[in-house]
Amino acid sequence: MNTIEQEGIDIEAELNTAIDTAALSLHYQPTVDLQTGYVAGAEALLRWQHPIHGRIPPAVLIPVAEKSDLIVRLGEWIIKQVCKDIAQWNLAGLNPPCIAINISPIQLQSSDFNRRLSEILESMAVTPDKVSLEITEQILMYRSDKIDKAFSDFKKQGFTLALDDFGTGYSALSYLKHYPFDFVKIDQSFVQELPHNLDDASITRAVISMAHSLGIKVIAEGVETEAQCKFLSDNMCDQIQGHFFARPLNSEQMQLFLGENHVLDKHLLRLGKPERTLLLVDDEPNILSALKRLLRRDEYRILTAGGGHEGLEILEKNRVDVIISDQRMPIMTGVDFLRSAKQKYPDTIRIILSGYTELQYITDAINEGAIYKFLTKPWDDEQIRANIREAFHYKEMEDENRRLTLQVQTTNQELIHTNKLLAEMLEQKQKQISRDELSLSIVREVLQYVPLPIIAVDDEDMVVFINSSAEKIIPPSRLELGCQIDYMIPDAGPGIRESSEGLWFPVKVQGQLYNAQWKNLGATQKSTGKIVMLIDDRHRH
Repeated sequence: MNTIEQEGIDIEAELNTAIDTAALSLHYQPTVDLQTGYVAGAEALLRWQHPIHGRIPPAVLIPVAEKSDLIVRLGEWIIKQVCKDIAQWNLAGLNPPCIAINISPIQLQSSDFNRRLSEILESMAVTPDKVSLEITEQILMYRSDKIDKAFSDFKKQGFTLALDDFGTGYSALSYLKHYPFDFVKIDQSFVQELPHNLDDASITRAVISMAHSLGIKVIAEGVETEAQCKFLSDNMCDQIQGHFFARPLNSEQMQLFLGENHVLDKHLLRLGKPERTLLLVDDEPNILSALKRLLRRDEYRILTAGGGHEGLEILEKNRVDVIISDQRMPIMTGVDFLRSAKQKYPDTIRIILSGYTELQYITDAINEGAIYKFLTKPWDDEQIRANIREAFHYKEMEDENRRLTLQVQTTNQELIHTNKLLAEMLEQKQKQISRDELSLSIVREVLQYVPLPIIAVDDEDMVVFINSSAEKIIPPSRLELGCQIDYMIPDAGPGIRESSEGLWFPVKVQGQLYNAQWKNLGATQKSTGKIVMLIDDRHRH
């Protein structure tokens, strides 16, 4: 038996004990809404600090639990702990956000998982809207009627559903169409190299667009830099999760975090107006200092770099509007730096500032779009300030066009999402109507076999049902659904209005005396109206 298998058996045996002895813990990593800037939710993350093996990551722990069927016990422990923490935050006077719990396919296929989930939440006074169920793409391999029903039941109960790690396994548009997901989570492997990795950028945009077209919101995982956050915000991602906003926190830390009302900076929001950021790149410190002194009065956020490579590192971590770079620098020239900047950050406005003309080299760069403008050293203070103002004005016009486009897209997304919710509500309503119709048909059938005359009326005493026993005693000329009961049985209307529910009152039908009583409908169901029962006075005693 190899080491991995042996270690797996050790972990399995000790995990069983850890569940019983509360040796496990949960951390919570908040998500933030890119439209409002406020905390939108948090994901519950399992932690196990083993006394011998050290921290055992979920990637090792969960497969062992699934293989040994401990996943059901483990999953139940996680749900209970999440509910305990939510209850504690409520007691502290906070309004905790929706907490995401990762659900294994094995749990979903358990026949009593939904029942146990509901029982735990109910016992701890936690409502389903406070819990999101995160399901990995692995579940798409197990598609079955049982899982379809589980998803449908979750939605009826009010749980939020999220597809985790989207893009890493079995994702397909058909799956998103089939399952009622509220969120798709873009895996961090597509986020790590944003925005400069063009392939990841294209994939991310495509996932966001595809999900929004289906009325599904998008969360990006593993966001660690401002540049990643801004790229996702500009491309209509709904929420982000990662160290840039908050690291995983234990229950006590999460309580403090929620009480501090953390908010994302306004310039990072989807429709927010960013602050003006200027990047100065020059290998001469005195030039950088002189430019900073000159431009500080214009209230720019100014970043500086001593060379092209340092400039690219700053761009990777910060959103920049305008770049001013010297041309002659060691290792990487200004033109080469700005060419790289254009390729990776095409929305920036790029300016060369140099005392060397090298006209052909710079002209080629301008023609290919790498450089917006060429300025010479020594500079005229007012002229360079005017040129930079013009560059920002040009950038802000482009940003405004993008913002307006984004606003239209956001409105369309909200309409699509609303239409999806309405369609789901309509589908549920239609199913309920079908069930009610079936129940009504069964009740009608049963009442037909009752040997007593029975008549049902609506709230306005209009006849809506007559059983076969009633049809036998009522004159054929008066057998008419939709008429007032007074027309069918003249004594019945006054009797219903004057007699209390359940008390007998006399009526005559074709000269024969009957005793009648009525009962209200709707005590145990949504039906309204009354049911009237007649007994031949000769058989009553």
